[in-house]
Amino acid sequence: MLAFVLRRLAQAFFVIAAMLVIVFFGVNVVGDPIYMLISPEMDQQQIAETARALGLDRPIWEQFLIFLKNAVQGDLGRSFVHGESAIKLILHRMPATLELAFVALFMAIVIGLPLGLYAGLKPESRISRLIMAISILGFSLPTFWVGLMLILTFAVSLGWLPATGRGPTVSILGIDTSLLSLKGWQHVALPALNLALLKISLVIRLARAGAREAALMDYVKFARAKGLSQSRIIGVHILKNIMIPIVTVLGLEFGSLVAFSVVTETIFAWPGMGRLLLEAITRLDRPVIVAYVMVVVVLFVTINLLVDLIYSALDPRVRLTEATS
Repeated sequence: MLAFVLRRLAQAFFVIAAMLVIVFFGVNVVGDPIYMLISPEMDQQQIAETARALGLDRPIWEQFLIFLKNAVQGDLGRSFVHGESAIKLILHRMPATLELAFVALFMAIVIGLPLGLYAGLKPESRISRLIMAISILGFSLPTFWVGLMLILTFAVSLGWLPATGRGPTVSILGIDTSLLSLKGWQHVALPALNLALLKISLVIRLARAGAREAALMDYVKFARAKGLSQSRIIGVHILKNIMIPIVTVLGLEFGSLVAFSVVTETIFAWPGMGRLLLEAITRLDRPVIVAYVMVVVVLFVTINLLVDLIYSALDPRVRLTEATS
């Protein structure tokens, strides 16, 4: 197990180092942020002084060496627009995005798993066909349109839930959260549902496929022959075995919930990292873009590592296969 963990850690370090190089050069060769930051009345000397103050007058390789030196110390540069540490800006907005992603993931599991199990165990029923039709809609409908429809229905027409904002927050161990109040849950409900819709459909299809396959296995037939109750067969024998692929996929999908929440955060005016990224792109705030992408990369790599460890704990054959390869 120790060798497996060390091998995964080495791979994670290599991925982060490679992405650091790719992201820096990929962002810094696009556009010239100087003309987005200066006043139109500035002359060439003032423009040159601004470029020098931001370090944009240096050759790209020299900018990279300075960036790499600072990155090792945890400094990914200062925002051109806000004048603050880029990583500090990202981390300040991260709790809101993580909160939204966790609630969306919770919705995907709580809604998608029972529906998928039902559709897999009773595939010929009308309810199962309806569930699968809904899952197809979840894959097909664009996120921005669903978000607007949710606002129009539940916020404008019915007035049940607020359309925008995060709601009141409470600080716990230095982390702000809005999930400790009813008003906070009311604010997070619509954006989380909008973000979770695709994942709900994914969990439904994974659970359905796994349940249909597991129901035909010998251990399930033996459990029925022993006279075990249907609830025990489903909860112990079927659910436990279909959770391995679901855990793997959901672990990686959590990273995508964080990374691709830009549209949802924009529609619902959610104060997370996605909105900050959109503002940084429109104003070519390179340090913020680089910091955001690197935070997401580290998050993806960390989640992938944790998923591998959980997967190997659930199925020891994974470790044995890698050890012999």
